[in-house]
Amino acid sequence: MHHLKYKWILKPFENLAPAELYDMLRLRSEVFVVEQTCIFLDMDNKDQFCFHLLGYDGENLVASARLIAPGKVYNEMSIGRVVSSPAYRRSGAGRELMQVAIKKCYELFGEGPIKIGAQLYLKKFYESLGFTQSSDVYDEDGIDHIEMIKYS
Repeated sequence: MHHLKYKWILKPFENLAPAELYDMLRLRSEVFVVEQTCIFLDMDNKDQFCFHLLGYDGENLVASARLIAPGKVYNEMSIGRVVSSPAYRRSGAGRELMQVAIKKCYELFGEGPIKIGAQLYLKKFYESLGFTQSSDVYDEDGIDHIEMIKYS
């Protein structure tokens, strides 16, 4: 992996500092609820069994995702709640987040397929990272999604 632009922290839920947890939930709310005007409960009681990847630029949370062990959400390991800050769009933050997330999934859970539920408009982005569409389009909270899978 090329030189990383951001500082990445990976922790299980119970090790997140209150400020880290707040930053993460605030960013998710800013993007998924406010920016995407989607009224849904982001706190879905899955965070507790996930590992959380947070990317910082100084004090600013640039991007985050949660890494999910096989058998918890899908049979495969998974990466979810992938989000980057509007202030850092087009900076490569989202790509760096996913590259680090994929690497960390393999370190945590071993080699194997990774499944994601992706917003349809990000299909090409995820394809560029090695994912391929594995389901029909489905509606989740009013937004078109597809399942995608990456074979190592």
